[in-house]
Amino acid sequence: MTDQTTDALLITLPDTDWQEALAPHLPAGVRSLVWDVDSDPREALGDDADHVAYVVLPYMHPAGALETVASLPALRLVQTTSAGYDNLLDRLPDGVRLANGAGIHDASTSELALALALAKLRGLDDAVRDAEQGAWRPVQRRALADRRVLVLGTGGIGGAIADRLEPFEVDLVRVASTARSDERGRVHGVDELPELLPTTEVVFIGLPLTDATRGMVDAAFLAALPDDALVVNVGRGPIVDTEALLAELRAERLHAALDVTDPEPLPADHPLWGAPNVLIAPHVGGNTTAMRPRALKLLRTQVERLVAGQDPLNVVIG
Repeated sequence: MTDQTTDALLITLPDTDWQEALAPHLPAGVRSLVWDVDSDPREALGDDADHVAYVVLPYMHPAGALETVASLPALRLVQTTSAGYDNLLDRLPDGVRLANGAGIHDASTSELALALALAKLRGLDDAVRDAEQGAWRPVQRRALADRRVLVLGTGGIGGAIADRLEPFEVDLVRVASTARSDERGRVHGVDELPELLPTTEVVFIGLPLTDATRGMVDAAFLAALPDDALVVNVGRGPIVDTEALLAELRAERLHAALDVTDPEPLPADHPLWGAPNVLIAPHVGGNTTAMRPRALKLLRTQVERLVAGQDPLNVVIG
């Protein structure tokens, strides 16, 4: 489907800040309205609800929002500002496309991935706990330098992690669904993991959640890693088997640094909180000051393409 040129493209944005930031850059003939997608579109938008073609969802908004957008008769495109969209599958109205926020969070999420790895390897989590007690405990820690590091995923976030690892003097191994070569060199296929994992000291997970990746990091995957290996997950929580990871953490054989968990949000009484060797962040990988300018750039491009009758970018459904 190719969107047809319109003289009055009507889009909705999640709040007034986004509207004010985008308004100066909208092409002639494009109108924007503010709608949080939680309220009834008829009450929030009036008669304009019949003409909305492009809806931008609030960041990290529950998938239930699609129940309201389904009533918009002219809707052609729904835009997320997150890279993941697994929670939106099978919820789109017929004939409506979904575009994700691929690229918006690559810088922020890869930045956090390295921060989590460095904090865990260098014992900064222990240092914070020691500081609360006024305890001075110098201990030799592992450097990221000289580690054999495996990055699962060569897409936007996985590629950005690999970019940021270059100055750290690591032995980098990249893994994707199938083996190939690119401008950086060799990419291993997932079928090679049994041979790669026993010598891997740090694993970065930068994959989206799909049928193929759900539970990929299971008990067998974790058991294949050497003692004291570190697992860093900034992809999606269900890629890792939580019970299998808990077993390794409780045995104090492996370490983990997680920005995403399964379940999520992680309940206050969940055993992961009290497990040894784990550092947990509350899914904040993409939520930084770097998000907004990149998101606005993508939205400007999307509107320009729609006005020109071109297909939008990052279409993942439809």
